[in-house]
Amino acid sequence: MSLFQEFKKFAVKGNVIDMAVGIIIGAAFGKITTSLVNGIIMPPIGVIIGNVDFTQLSWVIQEATADQPAVMINYGDFLQTVINFIIIAFSVFILVKFMNKLKKKEEAAPAKPAAPSKEEVLLAEIRDLLASQNQQPNPDTNKVPETHL
Repeated sequence: MSLFQEFKKFAVKGNVIDMAVGIIIGAAFGKITTSLVNGIIMPPIGVIIGNVDFTQLSWVIQEATADQPAVMINYGDFLQTVINFIIIAFSVFILVKFMNKLKKKEEAAPAKPAAPSKEEVLLAEIRDLLASQNQQPNPDTNKVPETHL
C-alpha cells in the first residue's frame, strides 16, 4: 500500500474527522473565552482592585534607552491567559460531566422488551385455541373438562 493510500485511509476515518471538528470548535471556543475574559471579566476586576488594566501590568527589567526599547516582563497578559485557561478548563469539565451523566442515564434506562417474533405469536395463538377447546363442555356429560397445563 502506498503512502498516499495509507494517508487517505487514515484521513477518511470517522475519528480523525471528529477530532478535526473538535479542534476547530475548541479554537473558536478559545476565542470566545478570550473575548469574555478580556472584555467582560477583567475590566470589573481591574476597577475593584483600583482601576488596574491587566494588559498593562508589567515588570521593567531594563529601562528604555535612546536606541533600545525597555525590557519588560508582561505578567498582566499572563494573568489574563491563566484566567482564560481556568474558564476553558472549567467549561470542558462541566461538559464532560454532563456527557457522562447522559451516558449513565442511557445505560441505566431499562430496555424496552422486544416485540414477540412471528413464531411466538403463532405459538401463543395455538396455545389459546387449545385452551379454549379444553374449556368447552363435553356434549355427553355437559361438564367442562379439567385442564392440566
